[in-house]
Amino acid sequence: MGKQQKLFLPENVRFLRNRKGLSQENLAQQLDFTRVKLNAIESGSTKNPAIEDVVKFSEFFRISIDSLVKINLSKLLELQLRELESGNDVYMLGSKLRVLAISTDKNNKENTEYVPVKAKAGYRTSYSDPEFIASLPKLNLPGLPRNGTFRTFPIGGDSMLPIPDGSDITGQFVENWKTLKADTPCILILDGINDFVFKLVTLQKDGTFLLRSLNKLYEPYTVEPGEVLEIWQFKLLHQKEMPEIPTELEELKMMMKDLMSKMSHKKK
Repeated sequence: MGKQQKLFLPENVRFLRNRKGLSQENLAQQLDFTRVKLNAIESGSTKNPAIEDVVKFSEFFRISIDSLVKINLSKLLELQLRELESGNDVYMLGSKLRVLAISTDKNNKENTEYVPVKAKAGYRTSYSDPEFIASLPKLNLPGLPRNGTFRTFPIGGDSMLPIPDGSDITGQFVENWKTLKADTPCILILDGINDFVFKLVTLQKDGTFLLRSLNKLYEPYTVEPGEVLEIWQFKLLHQKEMPEIPTELEELKMMMKDLMSKMSHKKK
């Protein structure tokens, strides 16, 4: 069984209440709680608060449920807190507030982990577990930028042809999904899907993601941001087979295209 993730609702409610200068009595009245009920939640005595109560906290403090439950808000910088309180749901946009487990080498440098096929199913449920990430194989890959977090994933199927089935993709963790340009090739880790999706990704105006395949036989489709656990922008392709040798017809087409290009250039 995977390591249970720590939840921060009790301390976050207490932290946000004090940040607003409210007493337990004041906040309880505004949320239509009893002070005893609020105290039980803040002290952690209530192990499983009703989802309706969690929604009330989220709406009152204007902070997403994900951030309210999964992030220790007292550890954030003042600027990050103000972003949350101003209505920017930073957690759901994939920013630095997202839970990202990493591993480091003896020099405290981040490793590039490889997620083998046999670990696909486990990755979706344990991607934020440092112990699981530390157990993955490590790669030493040249040509990667100095800054950033990188991870390598195997891809399957023919939806991204001409990239062959069984190739490995090294991607860089995307902290802020809004920085993605249209049709950025990315690995997506989706909730409820045990495979890694490699697609051309576009963040649409309504906040959903449009996913396109290189293979035109596959229709584009959209996913909601809540379905996305992680996004890794393409950096390196590792093929396990030699590229196919062009046929004589393909070579002739390339020669004709090159010739027409040169003739067009001379005319200009």
